[in-house]
Amino acid sequence: MSDQEQQPTDAPEPRGAGLEQPEIEHRPRWRETLSVLMSNRLAAVGLVVLVVMVVTAILGHRLAPYALDAQDLTRRFDPPSADHWFGTDDLGQDVFSRVVIGARSSLLVAGVSVGISMVVGTLLGLLAGYRGGWMDSTLMRTMDVLFAFPVVLLAIALVAVFGPSLRNTMLAIAVVFTPIFARVVRGSVLSVREQLYVRAVRSLGAGDLRIVLRHVLPNVAAPVLVQTSLSLAFAILTEAALSYVGVGVQPPTPAWGSMLSDAQRYMAQGWWLSVFPGLAIFVTVMSFNLLGDGLRDALDPQQRSIIEARGAGAKDGDA
Repeated sequence: MSDQEQQPTDAPEPRGAGLEQPEIEHRPRWRETLSVLMSNRLAAVGLVVLVVMVVTAILGHRLAPYALDAQDLTRRFDPPSADHWFGTDDLGQDVFSRVVIGARSSLLVAGVSVGISMVVGTLLGLLAGYRGGWMDSTLMRTMDVLFAFPVVLLAIALVAVFGPSLRNTMLAIAVVFTPIFARVVRGSVLSVREQLYVRAVRSLGAGDLRIVLRHVLPNVAAPVLVQTSLSLAFAILTEAALSYVGVGVQPPTPAWGSMLSDAQRYMAQGWWLSVFPGLAIFVTVMSFNLLGDGLRDALDPQQRSIIEARGAGAKDGDA
């Protein structure tokens, strides 16, 4: 028999061949990342706390029950009560109002300084990692010099040179955190620039700027986001240290670090003077760290697949 005779003349159609197949819904990547992030309970708690902190910083003066300059010398060192939730200080000022209003200074310094260091460090890391050669050596050796100094000591030295002010505090913290972003981005670029798809695009005649913006930068965004969250936590601590030693945010503007500095003189009169600003710093730093850990898991493909598999297994078990 020939091959034509062996094959059936009227082959049955596949089941459902004539039916319109439903389209598979693809959610945007940011929604998938957010879903994985929110499945991490600790990261979700950290995100919620940070949202509350940011809203408090923005609406601090409206949320504070007392004005910043409101004093009542007859109620000095009052313990926490219904009238003053966090007690009063040596001038009869409401500690809760100062903590709420001080959130703006602390978060503003941390946010602006880390934002500047992220932009500058990312640009330096892209140049060093993609160009290589003498540019890589020059930029990285400069970053190594800055990286060799302890963060707080270098920030104190810079503020001491240029003078204590809100702007100089932001710039000092930005300078000391720039090498961290530069090294993170450079390491990511080195692992991406020799990938096959990057070499293919380069062989087709694409320019360096297009390759960096469309193919290299998106691949280094994940570690930059994680590092940003972790750097914000350390920036809060750095700002508190600078304000504590008197070279950060200057009075009468309240800041959590300066409140701790003032409280050390009156520890015997009121324990609450140091406890509540310290708790504000602790909760904020811990929330940034939890969010950073959650972002690392949500943006890492291997960790992401493990988390999604656990979620699917939990749903099957419930069913």
